[in-house]
Parts: sequence; C-alpha cells; structure tokens
Amino acid sequence: MDVRPQLIDALTALRDRVAAVRLPLPLPGVERARQTRSELLAQLDDYLVPRLKDPEAPLLVVIGGSTGAGKSTLVNSLVGCRVSEAGVLRPTTRTPVLVCHPDDHHWFAGARVLPRLTRVWLPPGQTPDPEGPDPRGAGDGQDDTVLRVETAATLPRGLALLDAPDIDSLVVRNRALAAELICAADVWVLVTTASRYADAVPWHMLRTAKEYDACLVTVLDRVPHQVVTEVSRQYAALLTRAGLGGVPRFTIPELPESTGDGSGLLPATAVAPLRAWLTHRAQDPAARQQAVGRTACGVIDSLDVRMPELAGAVSAQYAAAVRLTGTVEDAYAKESSRVRRRLADGAVLSGAARTRWRGYPLYSTAGELLDALVESLVTLLQCSVDASDEKIRATWRRDPAAGGLRFERTGREAGGWGPAEDVQGRIAVAVRRWRRVLEELAEEEAQLLERNAAPDAETVAALLAAVLLGGRRARGAGEQLAERIGAQGAVRLRDKGGALLTACLDQVLHGERDRRLTPLDALEVAPEPQAELIAALSVLQRERSRR
Repeated sequence: MDVRPQLIDALTALRDRVAAVRLPLPLPGVERARQTRSELLAQLDDYLVPRLKDPEAPLLVVIGGSTGAGKSTLVNSLVGCRVSEAGVLRPTTRTPVLVCHPDDHHWFAGARVLPRLTRVWLPPGQTPDPEGPDPRGAGDGQDDTVLRVETAATLPRGLALLDAPDIDSLVVRNRALAAELICAADVWVLVTTASRYADAVPWHMLRTAKEYDACLVTVLDRVPHQVVTEVSRQYAALLTRAGLGGVPRFTIPELPESTGDGSGLLPATAVAPLRAWLTHRAQDPAARQQAVGRTACGVIDSLDVRMPELAGAVSAQYAAAVRLTGTVEDAYAKESSRVRRRLADGAVLSGAARTRWRGYPLYSTAGELLDALVESLVTLLQCSVDASDEKIRATWRRDPAAGGLRFERTGREAGGWGPAEDVQGRIAVAVRRWRRVLEELAEEEAQLLERNAAPDAETVAALLAAVLLGGRRARGAGEQLAERIGAQGAVRLRDKGGALLTACLDQVLHGERDRRLTPLDALEVAPEPQAELIAALSVLQRERSRR
C-alpha cells in the first residue's frame, strides 16, 4: 500500500475512460453493464484512488444491511453514544453518518473519499432528531448528497465507522447511496438478523464482497437466546457453502432489556468482540495492512474481468447504433432512388397535373399547370418520406435496441420526428423554393431573347417544370420549350433546372433522414471507448507487473 504515482496515474486514466462510457440503448444485459460502470466509478473515486494516495488514512468500516437489521444501534453501541438515529420508523437512516476520532476528522471533512457527498455535522452536544429540521441547515433538500460527519473520542484513532442506508430500502436513491458507500469501504460489515439471514438481498452483498475479495465481516443480530446455537450453525453452513466460511462472524443475542435505560445502546459486552476485532485491524500494522491490502488488491484484480465486460457492452452499443443508423440510411437511400425512377416514368404527371397538361394551353394556363406540377411533386415526396418512415418503424419494432427510439410523427415527443403536418410543411417549403428559383431562371432566359420575340416567363417556367417532372409522359414539353427559346436555351435551362431539382430532392430526403438520425446521434455512441477501456486496462496491468 505504498504511494505509487504511476499506479495512481494509470487508475485515474482508467477512471476517466469508464466515466466516458455511454450505455443508452436498452440492449439485453445493459442494466448489469450500467451497474458495473457505476460500481467501478464509485470504487475508483471513493475508495481505490484515495486509499492509494493516502495509505495512512484511517480504516473506513461501512456498516450495511437490510431494513431493520439494527445497523444504527450497532454503530451507536460500538461508539458508546448516540450518533446515528435508530428507531421503529423505516428507513431510519436517511442521511449516512460517518463517525471517527476527533484527531481523524480532517481525513473526512474534505472530499478525499465520497467526493460527491456534501459534508455536514451537528454542533457539539446536539443529537439528531428525525422529526426536526435537517441538521445541515440551509441545503438543497437532497438527502442523497449529504454525509454527516461526527467525532467521538470513544473510538480508537485510525478507525471510522459509516452507518449506511438500507441496501433494500424502498427509496431508490437510498439503495443507490448504500451501494456507493459500500464501495468506499476498507472493511465491509454486513448486519443481518436471525429472521432474515437467508434473504436474497444480504446474500447479494455477500457475493459481491466475495467477487471483489473484500475484507468482510458478518454480524448476526437479534438472535433469540434459545436458538443462538442452531441459528449460528445454520448461518455458518450457508456461508461455507457459498465459499465464505472464513469470514469472521459475530452474533448479538436479542436483548430487549438493553434499551431499558433509554440510551438505545446495546451492553458493551454484546459488541465487545466486534469492537476488539475492528480496533485490532485499525491499530495493528500487520492486521491493518492485511485488511486494506486485501480489499484494494481485490478491487484491482476484479478489473481484469469487469473492464472487458464493460468494453463488450460498449461494443454492443456501438454495433446496435450502427445497425439502427443503417436502417434509416438504407430506407431513405432506397426511396431516393425510387423517387428518381418515378420522375423518369412521369409519376408526377398524374391526377390533376396530368389533366392540366392535357388541357394546356387551351383549357389550362401556364400558372395552373405549374401549380399542379408543384403540388404533385410535394405529394410524391411526402409518400416517399412516409414509406421510408414505415420501413424504419417496422425494422425498429423487431430490434430491442430501438426500445426508446420508436418515434411516431403524430406527437411532439422529446427527440421525436415531429408531427406529420410539420413534415409536409417542410417539403412544401422546399418545393416552393425550387419553383421560385426555376421561375427566376426562366425569366433570365427570356430576357436574353429579343423583346418582341420573348415568350412569357411563366410559360417558360411551366414548360421547364413539365420537362423536368413529366418524364416520358411529357416529351412534347421539350419541343415546345425549344420552339419558344431556342434549342440551346432549352438545353441550358434543362441542365440548370435539373441540377436545382436534384438539390431540392436531396434537401428534402436527406433532411428528413438526418432528422431521424438526430436521436441516434444525440446518444453519442462511438467505437473509441471500447479500445480506450482495453488500452487503459493494459497500462494498469503493465504498471502492476513492474512491482
């Protein structure tokens, strides 16, 4: 546990890589990966890096357990006075309480460990009142951001106790905070009861401690005198079966008479063995080195498994994002090609537009023909966008990664595609802008001709639109356009108008495609974090191997 700057630098770099991980897509196993990320950050920020920087800091013992296990009473009894509120209300421990010797206060007053928690403490002589005002004074009202730090001269120097919220609390933030606090411990103390020692929640904590090879202690609390031997034997058998037979066990009998003096403390004899064990670990150099070294090395060793698992989850996220992105791009690419084929086939020249074309110029004016062509182009593009969106939705419905990305165009969901009328409005604006530029081109071309022979600019624009949009159905439009402005002028207009039409189609289809991709882009899922995680782990492994 000597101070090694290179190892600390490697761990800090690894921590930054873990913090950069994003796991937004609801893939199978993502909840476990998110939990792994949170636990890694908590262990690196709250325990491992601070411990390696200050190996001489006091031993931090976190008292954790289920609701009503008696954690706060145990802490108070180990300290010898009331520092953490115990009672019948559940959960009692809302704000975690850290108790240390007055000479050790400076180790915990700052952000050395648990940097995300604001430190508060009560004035000397004042006891906490769960029914009264918050002891921190003016605060932000967020209990899960506060750590109450207390001092007690009855605790030996070099030892700090932390009373954590219930690990099975009904309050989600209490459970999350309890898990974070446990990750900051040199020694884990699991408190359970004679009636709940086989419950799933405490055993999850025990298995986690085994996975990290942490220094672990168990306390079997509130055991009736008549069944102490039998319950202790059964609990020991369960621990042995789980590979935890060597974990120190302490039993506290059910002592209703212990609260008769109103202090709420257990008799000193009931907690003396545990207090002696903790004091020995804090004050004996060899025992302290064994406890701290085991937990620290256990966390570092666990990185060899957890970091590749996290990197695998990152890789799965990126693969899913690429897959979802490809669905959108493929759908719009196919529709873009289809629109161009339909233009060549004269699909725009149908319905009202075809009627206007057949009646031009006897029964339809140039303006009416142009209006009908523009409206028909808007409809074609609208149908193309709708078809693309339907393909995307059909594919995404079958993909679990798209669970939170099934945006419909019928509402204004955050990050969604917008209402259908907005899509139609954007298409209409783009097509009208194309028409306006087309009319300007037609007017410029008409001005190049002699004034007495120049055709009406609107007529030129209508014929040009028919040439560009009518396909094979409007072959005569090209001949009429050439008759009015000449063959060279007609070719020149067709080239310019065609380029403008291509730009208009791209603007509409690419724009709508990019809108569908925006929610995916906002997820910030990239391939680099996977390689960066593995590289950071390799640097850490090389640094460890030098020792």
